[in-house]
Amino acid sequence: MTSVARSIVIVGDSIAACTAARELRARGHDGPLIMIGADPDGCYARPPLSKHVLKDEAVKAETWDLSDLDLTSIVDRAVSVNTEARTVTTAVGTDISYDALIVATGAAARRIAGPDQSGETVLRTFADVRALRPTLDEARTAIVVGAGFLGMEVASACVARDIAVTVVDIDPPLKRLLGPYLSDAIVARAAAASVEFVQAETPVALTGDRVMGIEIADRILTADLVVTCAGDVPETGWLDGSGIADGRGVGIDELCATAVPDVFAAGDVTYSREASGRAPFWSNAVAQGKVAAASALGLEPTCAPTDDYFWTEILGLSIKVVGPLPLLGEPTVIEGSVADGSALLQWSHDDGRTTIVAFGIKKSVGLLRRLARETVIPTT
Repeated sequence: MTSVARSIVIVGDSIAACTAARELRARGHDGPLIMIGADPDGCYARPPLSKHVLKDEAVKAETWDLSDLDLTSIVDRAVSVNTEARTVTTAVGTDISYDALIVATGAAARRIAGPDQSGETVLRTFADVRALRPTLDEARTAIVVGAGFLGMEVASACVARDIAVTVVDIDPPLKRLLGPYLSDAIVARAAAASVEFVQAETPVALTGDRVMGIEIADRILTADLVVTCAGDVPETGWLDGSGIADGRGVGIDELCATAVPDVFAAGDVTYSREASGRAPFWSNAVAQGKVAAASALGLEPTCAPTDDYFWTEILGLSIKVVGPLPLLGEPTVIEGSVADGSALLQWSHDDGRTTIVAFGIKKSVGLLRRLARETVIPTT
């Protein structure tokens, strides 16, 4: 059990930050708990923004109430940290002391506009959704730069509003993660919904000021709306010079500890020093929030810092995945048919692990997790 006087500061208002705060109290921390967050909308779930909130104005962002945790909430932006003095400085100049620090500042949307271009549209926050909705109401054509999960979800929102949409990327939709088998199925579904794909050989440049189009090779495409969905960038600027972060983000180990004593990290701002990569999924953020909290208290975590589960919704089709990525080769079809948009699929990996995908078929996450743990799955 920790000392009552031990002060823990969480920087960020992400799902990782909120999970860490709740886990700290649940694991017995009764000392000062301070959360510093810069989003004026507070703590809310980001995945539904592109899946549901953008498509339907009646759907509100899912917010989290932390008022029962007896924490001090500071709505401000952290601008620096002094690891020797153990203080975090905010934009208004307030120095906040900590005994243990949890970094959970998440990531920002990656932007591709030039320094002299204005009006680039991205989607990362609730404020971004509010800014985008009026344009969606008026647009008749749209270009989405990026065919990852976010890009395809934005394209789906366009289709739902009868907006003619073109998706541009160097690779086919989601091929880097879901592999060619599911990518081909997604392309077929999108084609049936009149979504056009343009495969670029080189990175796309935005045109106009304000941005109203893109340049690909020797041609320019224009639209009423251009949305950049080109990935994200860890929010680490405030950590410059601290030794906590590097060019990849904040490196963590299995205990979510950073390279600096008594500093832990969780969520999209992190990368695994052991796996040497980022996995910015909601489920990982939750798991890491729990692990970081336990580690900050010197307790044994109740879970691993990774959770191989994510879901997306593309053109009305739900895709749930449990297990490691990417998915190579063809799967074993356990149930249903991909062509019919309702299938339960299994991929077996060389290291013995299994990935289960519910492609448009209603299956509980608990069932998918159980199937992913099984080495042999009956197909009859």
